[in-house]
Amino acid sequence: MSDERYTVILGDRRYAIHRKWARLPAGESFGFLSDLMVDGEGRVHVAQRGTDRPVLVFGRDGKLMGTWGEGQLAEPHYLNTAPDGTILVADRDAHQVLRFDLAGKLIQALGKRHWPSLDAPFNHPTAAAQAPDGEIYVADGYGNSSVHRFAADGRLIATWGGPGTGNGAFTTPHAVWVDRFGKVLVGDRENNRIQVFDRDGTFLDAWGDFYHPMQIWVDDRDFVFVTDQIPRISLLSPDGRLVGRCRGAINGAHGISGDAEGNLYLSELPPQEITKLERLN
Repeated sequence: MSDERYTVILGDRRYAIHRKWARLPAGESFGFLSDLMVDGEGRVHVAQRGTDRPVLVFGRDGKLMGTWGEGQLAEPHYLNTAPDGTILVADRDAHQVLRFDLAGKLIQALGKRHWPSLDAPFNHPTAAAQAPDGEIYVADGYGNSSVHRFAADGRLIATWGGPGTGNGAFTTPHAVWVDRFGKVLVGDRENNRIQVFDRDGTFLDAWGDFYHPMQIWVDDRDFVFVTDQIPRISLLSPDGRLVGRCRGAINGAHGISGDAEGNLYLSELPPQEITKLERLN
């Protein structure tokens, strides 16, 4: 369904709204749509909970191409494409972070499945991101309110954070991203901010004026997109300056990603649909 009579702007970027862009075969319905990501071929991988098909793959035309993760994922909360083309999944209620190839083959697992840990990894992790050198950063959001740093081989290097409202503390770290400058961006949801750290966990900055930030995505020009529960999308410069805002989602996008053409994709939870924001300029 296309709402092309409706357009939104983010700074100098203009988009047409396409509601219900992703389509399932007749008689099928989505689960709880928690996140999505676009791979190097332009395919959109969508994580859903409460179903036996945890990841759906859609082509550029919005038609279902395939699925993966069956029997391997319990409650996928977050997807992120790594620089090497693999996919990191925060499997929230299995207390794991898993790495898959694009065909859905499991190639790495962090954490002991169905074995939560207080303070140590993991206790309902919410998000994971990989740095260019292979290090992995995990927001351990629902149970531990901390961030863990892992070597590429899965060895735990450091943990920082803990419950609280001060700089460096978290109340539900819900999203994480590592930019190419080595900054670790953490969506501190209940504290209504994005906290910025170096890779050692040293606090650098806090970006405010959000209401329950849900997801972070950074484009190839280093601009930062943040979804929150107002609902709205905020576009920030690489140093955190607000560039633009729009209301592209109906009730708030739990996930956001983009493709090489500058289009954006939102996983909306609710109303359980994928919205495409088509770049017009």
